Amino acid sequence: MGMMQEFREFAVKGNAIDLAVGVIIGGAFGKIVDSIVGDLIMPIVGKIFGGLDFSSYYVPLAGQAAGLTLEEAKKGGAVFAYGNFITILVNFLLLAFIIFMMVKQINRLKREEPAPAPEAPAEEVQLLREIRDSLKR
Repeated sequence: MGMMQEFREFAVKGNAIDLAVGVIIGGAFGKIVDSIVGDLIMPIVGKIFGGLDFSSYYVPLAGQAAGLTLEEAKKGGAVFAYGNFITILVNFLLLAFIIFMMVKQINRLKREEPAPAPEAPAEEVQLLREIRDSLKR
C-alpha cells in the first residue's frame, strides 16, 4: 500500500474530519468568547470596581516611570501584566463553563431511554420451548 493511499485513508476517516471541523469551530467560538469577555463582561466588572480597566494593570519590573500605559511600559522593559492575566483567566473560565454546559446537554440528549420490557412470547413459541425442553430431558 503506497504512502499516498494510506494518507488518503487516514484523511477521509471520520475521526480526522471531525477533528478538523472541531478545531475550526473551536477557533471561531474562541473569538466569540474573547469578544464576550473583552467587550461585555470585563467593562461591567470594571464599572463595578470603580471604572477600572483590568487589562492595563501591570507592575513595572525594569524601573519604568509610574503612570505609563501598558504598551509604553513594555517598550521600556519587562512588566508583570497581571491585569491582562485576569482578563484571560475570566475568558478561560467562561469558555470552560460554556463547554461544560454543552457537553452536559449533549450527554443528556445521548442518554437512551430504558428499553421497554420484552413482550411475553407468543403461545406457540412457549409451546415449542416446552417441547424442546421435554425432548432434551
